[in-house]
Amino acid sequence: MRSSFITRRAALQAALLTLGLARSTHAQGAASMKIRISFNGQTMTAALEDNPSARDFASMLPLRHLTIDNYANNEKISYLPRKLTEEGSGPFGNEQPGDLCYYAPWGNLAFFHAGYRWSRGLIRLGRIDGSFDLLQTRGQFPLQIDLIG
Repeated sequence: MRSSFITRRAALQAALLTLGLARSTHAQGAASMKIRISFNGQTMTAALEDNPSARDFASMLPLRHLTIDNYANNEKISYLPRKLTEEGSGPFGNEQPGDLCYYAPWGNLAFFHAGYRWSRGLIRLGRIDGSFDLLQTRGQFPLQIDLIG
């Protein structure tokens, strides 16, 4: 009787350990998903979030023939060829310049270069690595986005 209890307990621990390793591996894979954003003869990179919208966005890459343009005083935007899934979307915190978001009602990317606040329909896709000064360049430009890892 005692040996079957230990066996069940050991099996449960092994199953939990396996589940934990699978989640850890999945999270590491998502954290390493990087994109290259190119316009006006310059590039920057961003790390994508681990969420259904970011994975859907990554599945569209590479993207060519997009246009990036100014919107308001805090972002540049670009319209995608199709809408992304909104599965798992909802409020998020820690909004900051350098965030790459998807605005579901319009079907566009939003590249924030100044402060902003979450609003309904906004889904964070990732964050720009390092400097995002390129986003402050005024004007409309051809845009290219590639998956790099």
